Formats: sequence, structure tokens, C-alpha cells
Amino acid sequence: MRVAIAGAGAVGRSIASELIEAGHTVMLIERQSGQFTPETVPQADWVLGDACEVSTLEDSGIELCDVVIAATGDDKVNLVVALLAKTEFAVRRVVARVNNPANEWLFNESWGVDVAVSTPRMLAAMVEEAVSVGDLVRLMTFRQSQANLVELTLPAETPLAGKPVRDIALPRDAALVTILRGDRVIVPQPDDPLEAGDELLFVSPSDVEPEIRRALGY
Repeated sequence: MRVAIAGAGAVGRSIASELIEAGHTVMLIERQSGQFTPETVPQADWVLGDACEVSTLEDSGIELCDVVIAATGDDKVNLVVALLAKTEFAVRRVVARVNNPANEWLFNESWGVDVAVSTPRMLAAMVEEAVSVGDLVRLMTFRQSQANLVELTLPAETPLAGKPVRDIALPRDAALVTILRGDRVIVPQPDDPLEAGDELLFVSPSDVEPEIRRALGY
């Protein structure tokens, strides 16, 4: 994929490095000359300019990108970048960083955001997950579909241990997408057995989360 990242601070550069390592083509757009440091991620294309300006986005060729990531530390900037990318340049997928949880309600399809990533919410969810084995924890919201990525870790005494995935009677709108077992990432198949300590990742709308809990015996 070709990915444009608005904001070349520590977060933007880290994302760029990870994507480049995965084989993607990355462009970093930065308006502050002090943070315009192409030597830190030399494999990326760098653009010095304001990503909130249509002219900057035009000159960068952002319409050729598959994904735009608004990763600055300013929520207002991230919303403007997302809106321009989606409405003016028809970018297929727009991801935006939420810095202030109070602003999270704005990061939706009205502002061109397909996926909102709230760092405070993610950190809180990780802490909650670490102390709440057996509870369903919401990790991320996909705004365009109003679906959530939720996680549940099976406790030591789970009645599901040894049972195959097909025995989980999930609601129709929920999907088990991944099982994390130690350092393994398992794409679940119907005959795969479950084990205590498995981290189960589901995609589902909010209203069926109670049904997921019941399907898992909670």
C-alpha cells in the first residue's frame, strides 16, 4: 500500500518505520521545519508543508494513497486532515489519532474518519485487560461500521478449555477474528480447541457484546 502520514513527530515516525518494515510505501507530511528530519526515516518520502492546506495535499499526490493517517498531536488538525483526505481526494481509508478523549465523539464518518485510534483509551483498555481476566474489554471502535474490536481472556477455570471454536454460540453480528496464545497469533478454525489463558479478539457492534459474554459463559 501507499500510506500518507500527517505529522512526523515521534508517533508519525514510529508508524512510518513499522509500515516500511512491512513493505509499504510511506510519505510523511510535516509542517514544522524543526521536525522535518528525513534522515530519521530515510526510506520514506518527506513533504514539508501544512497537511491542512489543500495545495500541500495536491502537491504531495495524496490522491494516489490507499491510506491516510492523521497522526499529529492536535485533534483539530487531525480532523481537518481526515476531512480533506476523504472529501477532496477520495482516499479509501482514513485513520485518525485522538489525543483528547473528550474529542473522541467527533472522530466519525462526518469528519471523514474510518478508524479512530484513541491512545488514552487504548492504554486504559490495556490496563483494564491486564486486571480483568474473564471480562470483555473494548479496544477500538471502527467508526464507519459502528463496530468494536473487543477482547476477552479465558480464565484458568474456563469451561471452554478443550472445546472447539465451533462450540461458541456467537450472535450473528459477532465474529471471532483472532486467538492470541502466548507468542502465537491463531486465525481460528472451527475445529481449533480453546485453552485457558487464550486472548480472544472479536469484532462486533456494541449491542451484541452482552451476548458474547453469555456465549463465553459470563
